[in-house]
Order: sequence, then C-alpha cells, then structure tokens
Amino acid sequence: MEKTQQFISQHKDKFVAELFSLLRIPSVSADPAFQQEVAACATHLAAHFNDIGLDGVEVIPTAGHPIVYAEKIIDSSLPTVLVYGHYDVQPADPLELWHTPAFEPVIKQTAIHPDGAIFARGACDDKGQFFMHVKAVEAMLQAQELPCNLKLMIEGEEEVGSPNLAVFVRENKSKLKADIILVSDTGMLANDTPSITTGLRGLSYVEVEVTGPNRDLHSGLYGGCVANPINVLTQMIASLHDENMRITIPGFYDKVVELSNEDRAEMAKAPFSELAYCEALDIQSTHGEKGYSTMERGSIRPTLDVNGIWGGYTGEGAKTVIASKAFAKISMRLVPDQDPIEITNLFQKHFESIAPLSVRVKVTPHHGGEPVVTPTDSSAYAAASRAYETTFGKKPIPVRSGGSIPIIAMFEQELGLKTILMGFGLDSDAIHSPNEHFGLFNYFKGIETIPYFYKHFSEINS
Repeated sequence: MEKTQQFISQHKDKFVAELFSLLRIPSVSADPAFQQEVAACATHLAAHFNDIGLDGVEVIPTAGHPIVYAEKIIDSSLPTVLVYGHYDVQPADPLELWHTPAFEPVIKQTAIHPDGAIFARGACDDKGQFFMHVKAVEAMLQAQELPCNLKLMIEGEEEVGSPNLAVFVRENKSKLKADIILVSDTGMLANDTPSITTGLRGLSYVEVEVTGPNRDLHSGLYGGCVANPINVLTQMIASLHDENMRITIPGFYDKVVELSNEDRAEMAKAPFSELAYCEALDIQSTHGEKGYSTMERGSIRPTLDVNGIWGGYTGEGAKTVIASKAFAKISMRLVPDQDPIEITNLFQKHFESIAPLSVRVKVTPHHGGEPVVTPTDSSAYAAASRAYETTFGKKPIPVRSGGSIPIIAMFEQELGLKTILMGFGLDSDAIHSPNEHFGLFNYFKGIETIPYFYKHFSEINS
C-alpha cells in the first residue's frame, strides 16, 4: 500500500475541499422542506463516484430518498467488500446554538483536536466517515493497489430509520452479493486508543399523546377540577423508572442477556475517566442504573429516555391555560436478546394501564431495530485489527457501542453477511447536536487505515 499512502499524503487538501463540498449540501432527510437538497446530494455523490473511476454508478429511486450505488469489480475470484454509509443528516436545530452556520464547514482547533476539526452538520455522522472510504478507494485505484472487489451503497434515510432500505436490499441480493459489509458510522475510544465496535444496542422509538379536556381551558376557572395532561404525562413518565433507575415496565428485562463477570472485567480495561467525562459535559456527577459503571450503562444495559416533550403555551409572556393535549417522544435502547417489537408492545400496554381515567392515552410506534453483537474471531475482525495496528501502532480494543444502527441486523438477515464496524469518530464530536465536528486527524487516519483492511482481508480470504 506504499503508493496508496503516497497518494493520500499528497492530496490531503483536496480531500478536505471535496468533503467541504459534500457538507455544504443540507441533506436533512427528516424535513420535507429539504427534499430537493437530499436529491441534490445523491446526484453530487454519483457524479463524484464517476469522477474517481468507479463503475455501475446509479442513483436508485426508492419510495423515499434515493440510494447511491457504485462498484469496482476487478476479479470475480477475489473477495468482495460491500461498504455502507448514509449521506442524510440530522436537522441542524437549534440553529442559534451553532458557533458557525451548520452547513458552512470550517476548521477550528479544539483541546481534543489540536490539529483542527471540521465543524458542520454531518461532519462525523456520517458524511465525513463514509467519505473516508471514498477517498481510500480513490487512492487505491490511482495507485493501482485495490486488492479485491468493492461495492458502495450509500443511502439517504438512515436518520429517519431507513424505511426503504430493507426493500431495496431484499430486491437486489444479487447486486449486493459480497463477503463482508464494512461500515464507518461508529467511533473509537480516543485518538491514541483505537477500538473496533463489536456490539450495538437495539432501538424502540414511540410517541405518546395524552388528551384531557376537549379544548384548552382557563387555568383559574378549571385548575384543580380537571386533569392537566401535561402534569399527568410528566407523572407517568417519572413512574417509568424506580429509585435505582431500573425501568418499571413489566417484562422489560425478561430477555436481557447478562454479561459474565469475566466479560465485564474485560470491558473495564478500556481507558475511561469519570472526571474527564463529567468535565466534558459540564455535569457534577453521572446518573444511571444502580450496580453498573458508566461505561456499562452506556453499552450493555437497556435504557429509556424522553427525547422531546411538549404541550400548552410556550410563547413569549404568559397564557394561563390547561392544555388539552400533551406529547412526548420516547426512545428505548435495547440489548441482546430484547426484541424491539415485543418491547414496544410491552411499553404500550404498560403506559396505557397507568393512565388515570381522567385522560386518554395514545401510543404511536415509530422506527426500531435489533441489537447486534459482531464476532471477534472472524477474518474481517482480524483484518480490521491488523489495519488499525499498522496505522496506530497498537491493537484496537473491542468495545460495545451505546448507539443503534438498525440496518446491521437487517443486513445479516437478508444478505447473510456479518458487518465490521470501523469507526473513527469520538464521543465528543457532538453528533446530533449543535457544533458537530470531526477531527482532521480522524478523517485522515481513517483514509490511511481503510486500505490496509482491504489488503489484510484479501490476503486472509484468498
């Protein structure tokens, strides 16, 4: 990979400029107002794939946003790597909390990124990370060192639950035939501590609606006489955890796989500073389920969190009303062997059962996903480990992530393929938050490391 690495070293400024062009496109999949921008991003990617010499480039329509596909088949007898990523991004709101405009990328130094970090929505999740693969492939093609076959599948709906991806995968199994799926949509422990994600939590996401009177009421005339949906909703939500922060939904923990003491001891070897964690978040103390460490609470334990809550009057000044309705969005992160459909049903049954007669409750399920554990004894893991060791000078640590990528389980079910998760972001990169960023060190380290995965995976499997 010497010529590949030389090409990377000589074209770093170009690689940053090209990522900037991608980041300037506000491809927000959740908001219909950005539909044209999402389509423009897909077209932009397809043109770029053609420019760097990929074959079979397509912008494939779905019932929602399009999927961009490309490939480079050099020898059918060689292994094939299928790269997945997503070009859609989270909404930038609240805009006023961004230090610079969300879709005008800039490079700024930070304490964690002294060499500079790219600040923009999508910089880390996932434009910057999947674009590492594009640049790594470009470098291997220019150096004529691509050692195996490649397929790229970049979707535009991951941030809204990938509602159309399973249909596409199911209908294109031949097109997507491969030996391994490679994804960079996770992170690593630190810039001096590489890691490979070996587990992802599942997800159950619901919206709840609590309705009281048939209209907003004067809080002086009706207060104390009629149930206030906002008060009732907050009381119901508060009851979903006990004093030890265990979730109170009956049956919620029935299928949770408890890790052995040995496995928990191995997890504890990963470097972690409780003090630094709290300082980075400007909090006095961590908070969570009794009997588990902060790292365990964020990876191997299930959770229930309110992601949004609203109702009544929130404008300027005062309006003394009892709102007719109150709403909340709630997500539950799941661990093996919890089933998202079963958990959603358990939540709905319980939430309806604890509602007082003075209100009506409606639970609307949204997207979900299965928890995933990936093997550490596979040829793909060995190839990834050797790749990190080559560029970082040390073996990566296997870790479980608290996040969810629901399509990973779907890939295994539909394509029969395992996934290797080579993330290069950091927990501090503020994904889904204002001032999202991605270190230049991380961006370039990803581009440098990925070609070695191809090299070692090809050698092991040829």
